[in-house]
Amino acid sequence: MDIIKELTTLEQWHAVWKRSMDSPILLYKHSTTCMICARAFKHLKAFHKTEEDKIDSYMVNVIASRPVSDEIAKDTNIPHKSPQIFLIDKQQIVWVTSHWKITKHQIRKAIHQLSYSS
Repeated sequence: MDIIKELTTLEQWHAVWKRSMDSPILLYKHSTTCMICARAFKHLKAFHKTEEDKIDSYMVNVIASRPVSDEIAKDTNIPHKSPQIFLIDKQQIVWVTSHWKITKHQIRKAIHQLSYSS
């Protein structure tokens, strides 16, 4: 099973959005034509390789799955960027960042802050 699951349909997104009511999730918006996205995706994968705290993670290809990306922007009330990463808990965006700020360290920090605030 993939550590980072790709969302390709609105139904999948709605299920993940609902699932965030039970446990936090990471959501990454990715473009296959962007070098900054390639770097950010490497950081997300590196986070999962080294992190003992397990969190469900999802990725949306913003080119191939534009309707899903648009729906995420609507549901979260956060304008689209790519790359962009969200930490979502109980359908609330507890952390969001984009571009060069997506690093393994920043992801870990956001998740640990959520763990300590819960």
